[in-house]
Amino acid sequence: MPLLEISNLRTGFDTDSGRVIAVDGVSFSVEKGKTFGIVGESGSGKSVSALSIMQLLPQPAGVIVNGSIQFKHHELVEAPEDVMVDVRGDEIGMIFQEPMTALNPVHKIGRQVSEVFRLHKDMSKAEAMQASIEILDRVGIPSPEIRVGEYPHQLSGGMRQRVMIAIALGCKPDLLIADEPTTALDVTVQAQILKLMKDLQEEMGMAIILITHDLGVIAETCDDVAVMYAGRIVESAPVKELFADPKHAYTKGLLRSMPRLDRERKTKLPTIEGNVPAIHEMPTGCRFSSRAPKEHDEDAIKNRPPFEEVSPGHWVEKCPFCFEA
Repeated sequence: MPLLEISNLRTGFDTDSGRVIAVDGVSFSVEKGKTFGIVGESGSGKSVSALSIMQLLPQPAGVIVNGSIQFKHHELVEAPEDVMVDVRGDEIGMIFQEPMTALNPVHKIGRQVSEVFRLHKDMSKAEAMQASIEILDRVGIPSPEIRVGEYPHQLSGGMRQRVMIAIALGCKPDLLIADEPTTALDVTVQAQILKLMKDLQEEMGMAIILITHDLGVIAETCDDVAVMYAGRIVESAPVKELFADPKHAYTKGLLRSMPRLDRERKTKLPTIEGNVPAIHEMPTGCRFSSRAPKEHDEDAIKNRPPFEEVSPGHWVEKCPFCFEA
């Protein structure tokens, strides 16, 4: 049985002009010990899906309209706040985007890391600080006994990201949600962070949801992947199968736009023309219709395509103009 199972999740935001839907009917599952990737352009709904799982949507505007989020056979959508306080940090850890803004700039690193131990493990202040030093050492921060007395601005971007990982993994959660964990880091530090996450996953046996726009990261670290576009999953499959045999036009466009070593130096990098539709102007049917290589008819623009399994574990939104067998 999956550790996490999401079914038909719809998440929206109440605005002055009415409710807009940012995540529209998303379904996927994550197995214990596996890494599930979610990839897509900015604004595709990746982060909103993660915040929905954690019930950390901006309030009062953010709301889960309907759907189910089953974690270890417990429903999280209707879970009261006191239950979610216990779940967050203890059973589900999260690495947020932009560690400089996720960390509180006026509190020292030690206080921010030790908070998770004091909240979930009933430790004294001294015990929590010692546990903080140990987990900071485990994630590769040098001289952790000194770093606990420093502020976030005194650390490099890579070090701040390691602090975020330490906070997320301090209580050894069953599931880690990593939202763009390597954004704004140089290539060498990216590789170190990804290796660290993989090593800790093997050590703790946890599952990971890895949210990124980088298909290279997906190929290197994930077992399964979902491709999101404009609030919907358009294709989901085991990583090797998705890269070897993509079925949806958007997935193919993303793969074509990846830099390749076998491409001639002066060859222009292919791009996907156009832009993602504005959230309040989404077509009810195929949302990729305005950017797809094939022109869509009125029915395809108005009627939502079915999301069907085309081979074991390989699901695709079967728009007649975007799907290729």
